[in-house]
Amino acid sequence: MMYRTCTIQVNLDFESEADMRRKMQVSLKLQPLSTALFANSPFTEGRPNGFQSWRGDIWRDTDNQRSGLLDFCFSPDFGFADYVEWALDVPMYFVIRDGHYHDMTHVTFRQFMAGAARNEISDGLPTMGDWANHLSTLFPDVRLKRFLEMRGADGGPWRRICALPAFWVGLLYDAAALDAAEALTSSWSYEEVLAMRNAVPEQGISAPFRNTTLREIARDVLVISRMGLKNRGRKNRDGYDETSFLSTLDEVVARGTTSAEELLSAYHTRWGGSIEPVFMEYAY
Repeated sequence: MMYRTCTIQVNLDFESEADMRRKMQVSLKLQPLSTALFANSPFTEGRPNGFQSWRGDIWRDTDNQRSGLLDFCFSPDFGFADYVEWALDVPMYFVIRDGHYHDMTHVTFRQFMAGAARNEISDGLPTMGDWANHLSTLFPDVRLKRFLEMRGADGGPWRRICALPAFWVGLLYDAAALDAAEALTSSWSYEEVLAMRNAVPEQGISAPFRNTTLREIARDVLVISRMGLKNRGRKNRDGYDETSFLSTLDEVVARGTTSAEELLSAYHTRWGGSIEPVFMEYAY
């Protein structure tokens, strides 16, 4: 998985526990939409693999003890302590002592704190560095550390590298936009978002949600993100604000096809069943 998929991720700040809760819940609910908008992994071993986001499919069943959509984050009183309690009971990967990695996959961090490794490593008890390392080995769709890490998007052309932070900053870094995004998603249940997450790898923005599709949801969400970026008012030296970075996502919604579908179309037509042209056409 680490060698055969590629992602773009965005780290975003929060200013308080309450702010973290709102941003975590909005971004968890919209993470499948991000996967759909940025779907760009339709090939494996040079051939179509049946998915628009193969990476999205892989994360449906990769070490589910430490990854996926976290149901407890949907609670109205979710906070730091809930995430810590979850993390404490996830099996560890390793600890580092004197430059050497020690296998710790047989214990949770809570067990480590209780002395489970006393006979395996010299000092036997965890450090804050061990805790920081452990948190970095957890892979939920949105990861909480000293910031929130958006983990849903495939890698892609350079325009999408700019589009992803713009998309999330517009939604989460402006008060009015965050209010609007929260209002849009407040009634979405864990079960509904999980179903959306499971549908997206194959169906992309055509995935159903309630009585519509993610394509239509994307229209509304992009309006909110654009509002947030306009309200921020950050302009470059030519006077353009950050909304220009959303244009590649506007194109996805207007076409009704993802980058993955465009790649598949090229593969079956002008590329003649080869993926070799991708290295020229999509070079940075």
